[in-house]
Amino acid sequence: MIAFEDAYKTVMDAVYYEMSTENVAMSNALFRILGKDITSDIDMPPFNKSAMDGYACRGEDLQNELEVIEVIAAGVAPQKIVGVNQCSKIMTGAMLPEGANCVIKFEDTEKVSNDKIKFTAEKTKNNFVPQGEDVKVGDIVLEKGTFIRPQHIAVAAAVGYDNPRVFKKVRVGVISTGDELVEPHQDPGPSQIRNTNAYQLVAQLQKMNVTPLYYGIARDNEESTRKVITKALDDCDVVLLTGGVSMGDFDFIPKIFDQLEVDIKFKTIAIQPGKPTVFGVKKNKFIFGLPGNPVSSFNIFELLVKPLVFKMMGNNYNPPQIKLPLGTTYNRTKSARRSFLPVKIEDGKVFPINYHGSAHIFALTEATGLISIPVGVSELKEGEVVDVRQI
Repeated sequence: MIAFEDAYKTVMDAVYYEMSTENVAMSNALFRILGKDITSDIDMPPFNKSAMDGYACRGEDLQNELEVIEVIAAGVAPQKIVGVNQCSKIMTGAMLPEGANCVIKFEDTEKVSNDKIKFTAEKTKNNFVPQGEDVKVGDIVLEKGTFIRPQHIAVAAAVGYDNPRVFKKVRVGVISTGDELVEPHQDPGPSQIRNTNAYQLVAQLQKMNVTPLYYGIARDNEESTRKVITKALDDCDVVLLTGGVSMGDFDFIPKIFDQLEVDIKFKTIAIQPGKPTVFGVKKNKFIFGLPGNPVSSFNIFELLVKPLVFKMMGNNYNPPQIKLPLGTTYNRTKSARRSFLPVKIEDGKVFPINYHGSAHIFALTEATGLISIPVGVSELKEGEVVDVRQI
């Protein structure tokens, strides 16, 4: 068996290229990955901008009565220069007029006459935002590889990128294997179960905003299984199979990989759950043989498949992690393998999910994260702080 850390390195080192890029409309850029740095074509703010409603004036004149010479609304350029003992009434976001070097609040003034005011406070801040304080022309505002979220859309819009360049989506094929499987709309016969893995994997891929292609159930027949794997490798950049990779009489997937000249990098990983995981490379294509049990396939997708797919699209995936105390003591009977345990978070504490093994998919419905238990550790005590990998 290969250690998880070595398996992760093997998978990530196998990615030697990035997907090509394309321009998309801003309305279609959400949750895509930026394929080119975005630089600003303007200063932000583009002018000295008032931070509040008030009067723009010269700080050195604050002890004197000030003549109001104009009113400046947001979006309207000032028409007059502020001179000695003068001010302009100004609105939040409006351009500071030439000659002024501060803005005083309305509530810190009193009206002396129809066109004069007096500053009544002891002191004031400048209360304006200098031109270019946030961003200057030519600054990189979003870096290549950024996973585009709503706040990134706002930044792109601010600097005029209405058709950002993004990486093309990875095409991922999904295949389930096994005569025991039927599709969800079918009633299982004796010794049959419904196919859950494929739809779980498709949903995990859709959550990443990549393109899943489902190839159905490959029956326990070597020839037909070879055909569907060959088809998926022709169509896709990454292929995911579930089942058929352990030591049973009908688990011939590794043999098919050999026949298709797939370079198998590893066949088992020293983790729990997820031990019978196969990873191979064929030219510029990647293929995973995932365990048939749904908790195992879910975990391996999160731990290995997701980082690989994101890296292909130029993103250095770092799963969000938080440190929280355990809400209860956890014990395990076997500690020879590293374990990734599903957990839920309640009231600021972490609680391991009570699940009956890697086939117990219903346990995952409550899970919000995974915690890692190192080799040799059989107990985690209540109150111990753990890293929670959010899923």
